[in-house]
Amino acid sequence: MKQVIVVNEALALPPGKMAAQVAHAAVGALLNAPPEKQSAWFQAGMPKVVLRCASEAELFELARQAQAAGLPAMVIRDAGRTVVAAGTPTCVGIGPDEIARIDAVTGALKLMR
Repeated sequence: MKQVIVVNEALALPPGKMAAQVAHAAVGALLNAPPEKQSAWFQAGMPKVVLRCASEAELFELARQAQAAGLPAMVIRDAGRTVVAAGTPTCVGIGPDEIARIDAVTGALKLMR
């Protein structure tokens, strides 16, 4: 079990802003997961990985692929109070679910730096 959060690297978010957006995505995707996946993920220690994608288009494509695969997912859009305009898609949370199912969608992505 794991969860993946993918950040739109093109936005070049400051570290604090990125951390907040990643937290929103982690919680949002978790709430979209069925209770048995939530429980299994909690018991596994809540493993998660933060990855990056190159663009908004890629972010939406990853969300589409995750949803098509039956994975819990949530795209996060910023409220626009600080560094990006309201409604800007910043990241997508995928999972928790089985590692192989998530890797089928996100396995080629690189770690966020």
